[in-house]
Amino acid sequence: MIPRALMDGIVSGELDLAFRRWTRRMHVPGGTQRTPGGVVRFEAVDVVGLEDITEDEARRAGMPLERIREVLGRKEGDVYRIRLAFAGADERVALRAKARLTPKQRDDLVATLAGMDARSKRGPWTRQHLELIDARPSELAETIAASIGREKLPFKADIRRLKELGLTESLRPGYRLSPRGQALLRHLRSLDGSSA
Repeated sequence: MIPRALMDGIVSGELDLAFRRWTRRMHVPGGTQRTPGGVVRFEAVDVVGLEDITEDEARRAGMPLERIREVLGRKEGDVYRIRLAFAGADERVALRAKARLTPKQRDDLVATLAGMDARSKRGPWTRQHLELIDARPSELAETIAASIGREKLPFKADIRRLKELGLTESLRPGYRLSPRGQALLRHLRSLDGSSA
């Protein structure tokens, strides 16, 4: 998790370090992480001694040195110094705003969803989940999942797969269809003559 204040500093270039204590390495150099403020790239991930963190490094992490040592001192594992860089906006944000789909884009999305359904051990699910999110925006994932006999975490994992396609957006709580998701669902309904 990258706090908003740290993300703002990374975007502006004022901050380029973070310190974490992990029992196993959670990031690798060259990896990225999406955040509400954009995508962060991990330039370097190194094990360091807690007492070796300098005032300058603490400043570059946006926290007083004493606070970093206090927070990390309460945890188990190795201390990691992570060098960060802003890698750009989350492409899904722009993608989900695109409500006008070309015939090719619609066909590609329909084919992608059909492939996801075909690979599923429990059968087709993508249309059902789009319909559920459309009918129940802002409802807790756990409640929606229970209504169709599913556990919360696998259900949320499936919604994340739809989010990767720019079809859903996360809310607090729950989800909603993005403009792109709404456009696709209208298209799917038109194919089967449904107006619901």
